[in-house]
Amino acid sequence: MYNVFIGGSGGIGQAAGLILADNKTMDCHIYFGDINEAAGEAAMKFVSEGCGTSDKASFVLMPLDGTTPELDAVMDKCDIILDCLPGSQAPRMAKMAKQFGMHYANLTEYVHETEQIMEIAKDAETGFILQTGLAPGFINVLACRIYEEFSSEFGVDIVDSMIMKVGALSDHAPSPHFYAFTWSPIGVATEYLKDADIVRDFKKVSVPALSGCERIIIDGEEYEDNFTSGGAADLPEAFAGKVKDLDYKTLRYPGHYDWVQKCLNEFPEGADKIQSIEKKMLEEVASVEDDVVIVYAAVQGKDSNGRLRRKERSYKIYPSQVGTKTLRAIQSTTAAPLCEAAMMLLKGNLKGVILQSQLPTLEFLNGDFVASVYGKYD
Repeated sequence: MYNVFIGGSGGIGQAAGLILADNKTMDCHIYFGDINEAAGEAAMKFVSEGCGTSDKASFVLMPLDGTTPELDAVMDKCDIILDCLPGSQAPRMAKMAKQFGMHYANLTEYVHETEQIMEIAKDAETGFILQTGLAPGFINVLACRIYEEFSSEFGVDIVDSMIMKVGALSDHAPSPHFYAFTWSPIGVATEYLKDADIVRDFKKVSVPALSGCERIIIDGEEYEDNFTSGGAADLPEAFAGKVKDLDYKTLRYPGHYDWVQKCLNEFPEGADKIQSIEKKMLEEVASVEDDVVIVYAAVQGKDSNGRLRRKERSYKIYPSQVGTKTLRAIQSTTAAPLCEAAMMLLKGNLKGVILQSQLPTLEFLNGDFVASVYGKYD
């Protein structure tokens, strides 16, 4: 029996809890921690109903900061923290994991907070797998795997480009914004405004978010993409010197980024643009339940004979059934890699910080949790 603490009882936390509780290869008890008691109770009910038993999930109230005797007691019995809280809380949760001798895995694309956790966990006796959701997360491991295959097949280790693109989209997208929320509004606003790390001419550089809008056709459908923060994880550091150009971009339906830029241009000088764009989008963009996640990664370069080659892979993921519950595409595609990381930590012998470029690619991509959503990688 593994005791798993899930920080945050929103959509991704609920999905991770249900996936773990419903899994037959790991016996887990889920402890949800949240500042909102009603949300925590709802998450506990979601998991219990989903897997058909009332003894799989519990809830403990978390304070806004600090701790309580009740929270400490739960932490003391848990083996791992799965951090589904806002990225600003990540260093706090990492400190608790280290204090109580737990493993730790998170989702956040926040760069500064990730750097803080790397310092916290550098000498930890337990494992800390960082940024292990969808993007950052699955997309980075996928890109690393394609690079490994490209290098092996074509006999080179220097390539021209590594491309990563992900879009969490609705089935329908009305004008003028051509978008609908399928996940956290504050997450969208943050990735739109913070700088993005990329590689250009073999060197890691930072560029402004939303400064590279282009069109692309994936599986016959047209999208537009743009630089957003955090999605590249540690790959700009890991592949600088090996890849001439590397970047992560967020996919949207054509017309969306023009609308976002128009909104940003209208905000008054000195306004907090993250708060402003979040407020604007909440006022005008609806949230939906029916969604689709588009994933695309590619590596391009010349083979040992000088011929230009390209290896690429794409996925189109729709909502799926786990137990008696339907998980939205963004839930399953984000929670499954997180659960895979949890299994690797609980059943392995990992210590300290483990970044996306350091994960064993094929083991991860063909793990039970990831393969159940994305299919077997071959």
